[in-house]
Amino acid sequence: MKPAIGVIGLGIMGGAMAAALLADGYRVVGYDVLQAARARLKRAGGQPLASSSAVAAGADILITSLATVAALDDAGGKIAAAKRSGSRPRLIVIETSTLPIADKVRAMQRLRRAGIMLLDCPISGTAVRMKQGAWTIFASGSAAACKRVQPIFAVFTRNAPYVGAFGNGTRMKFIANHLVAIYNVAYGESLTFARKMGLDPQQVWDLFAASPVIGTGVFRLRGKFMVDRKYLPATMKIEVWQKDMQVIGDMAKAVGCPTPLFSACAPIYTAAMAQGLSQHDTASVCEVLAAMAGGRRSRRQR
Repeated sequence: MKPAIGVIGLGIMGGAMAAALLADGYRVVGYDVLQAARARLKRAGGQPLASSSAVAAGADILITSLATVAALDDAGGKIAAAKRSGSRPRLIVIETSTLPIADKVRAMQRLRRAGIMLLDCPISGTAVRMKQGAWTIFASGSAAACKRVQPIFAVFTRNAPYVGAFGNGTRMKFIANHLVAIYNVAYGESLTFARKMGLDPQQVWDLFAASPVIGTGVFRLRGKFMVDRKYLPATMKIEVWQKDMQVIGDMAKAVGCPTPLFSACAPIYTAAMAQGLSQHDTASVCEVLAAMAGGRRSRRQR
């Protein structure tokens, strides 16, 4: 029989994982602080539970997808305190969030004292990209435990490389998001430039998004949002992205690495927050650049 999978954090990413697991025949139990997220899990065929402790008690393998360090600390404490049958195999927790490595290490040590294995396995990709089989899961931590959970990864993607010691997964995710932060703003700038020259942005996207030289998955996904000037529903909210930007910037400072392009992008995302786009997709940075160019904000965003 397939193991019971627990999911703590049923937002955009956690909810997508829960739905994919259910579609693949797994039994899924889950928890989120938001009742609406628990209701979505129930509608999808999963079993929402009343707490993170209840999920840890009822799952064979557990996935966490959390937005903040406080949420990780809270979930970690409740997972560690969960009452599990002594006859069950050691619980493995797959931590998929983008959070500071030091906080993940603290959670790993806390859970290890409770006899629980924590893996650091952040995801590069959006919920939409998972449906296309385009996620990358950077698996790090115990090699044996990562091998044991490979069938879970296979539900989401064929691309789940083992990248080494605990924390390397997050380091790889920092590199991925560092590039995405720059790409987002670069594509918004290019499409704004195209509009100012009188070009049809749809034609620009058609020509370049699929280019084997300058086309990327980011351009194909977010560039289309920019062409349509439609940023809801979000694949990654500006509000959440701000947290990722901060974490990456802090790491760059900690290791003494200059990041001039990344640093130049940061004010554009901050301006998007100030313009009321916090819940919109990160592609909405195009609207910030359009305003800087003297254009009107899309009616869809007013």
